[in-house]
Amino acid sequence: MNFFLSILFIATNFAFFAQNKKSIDSAAIQNFRLKKVWYTDIGFNTAPFSLKFKDSLGNKEHLFYRNNIRSVFGIGFSYKWFSLRLAMNLPGHIKPVSKFGETKYVDLGFEFKTKRHFYDIDFHNYRGYAIKNAFFWNDSLDKDINPHFITQEVNALSLSVNTWRFFNNSINMNALRGKTAMYLKEEKSFYLKTTFNLHGVGNNGTLIPIEKFNPKNTKTSASTISAFDFGVIPGYVYVNRFKNWQYSGMIGLGPVIQSKFYYIDGIQRAYLGLAPRIDIRLLVGYNVPRWFLNFITEFDNKSIKFSDLKYQQTFYLIKLIGGIRF
Repeated sequence: MNFFLSILFIATNFAFFAQNKKSIDSAAIQNFRLKKVWYTDIGFNTAPFSLKFKDSLGNKEHLFYRNNIRSVFGIGFSYKWFSLRLAMNLPGHIKPVSKFGETKYVDLGFEFKTKRHFYDIDFHNYRGYAIKNAFFWNDSLDKDINPHFITQEVNALSLSVNTWRFFNNSINMNALRGKTAMYLKEEKSFYLKTTFNLHGVGNNGTLIPIEKFNPKNTKTSASTISAFDFGVIPGYVYVNRFKNWQYSGMIGLGPVIQSKFYYIDGIQRAYLGLAPRIDIRLLVGYNVPRWFLNFITEFDNKSIKFSDLKYQQTFYLIKLIGGIRF
């Protein structure tokens, strides 16, 4: 698909979902909930991953899979409890198609808040990857013309449901993002993030090219690697303002309980274990009552580890958002 239209953010919060008066009217926050906020954004989402294993001689192998990035343009509107954002991919890819192939994207999201929690639901599905610098081991490739092994059917999927519980009533996710509210002074808080995730990668054939198979390690012929995991991750958030500049950061780190799978010739192997999870969100922007311009980046690291095979993927977003409040 060269073009798709997706609703990335629709939130309708009724009165019992609204934050309490103390939180909304905090001296730390200037709220613009009663203003009509129009904004546009441009940026990209991407999800590179890697596979680590050992070859038949016991040497460590590390294959890097990269999707071809496309820019995303969005337009949004917020007023009171209603918020809507529509987005579409801009034509063309950022990397040369001849070297990295084409990637098809689907990104969907839904958010809402309650009195003390913020909920976020995200779905990502990316199809089309290239294994970097495969010319070292694939004789049909050339260093200058086509150095990467293009695998158009490799597919990465992630469905996540997250909620944040902040221990400071003045911490408000809307104000942290700086669209419908902004901070007037320094605030900080510990938080707990509850997370549920279904994620993994698959291919119509094998994920690892036949040149890299290890007959002693049947996992290297897997067609799919996936996992369901859940956990409660502690973290810390900090926000401050210098003149008209607002900057904030969130970082969380902790283990999740993981049920993990891989498929070989349609046969599933399943295991239970723990996996590390790190969540990073950063924002810096110029924010005044009439308008704002914010730079946002978010990183969500996921991994699945088996004996002699490790998958690691980072879903990340980089975006520039500008808007006007009426």
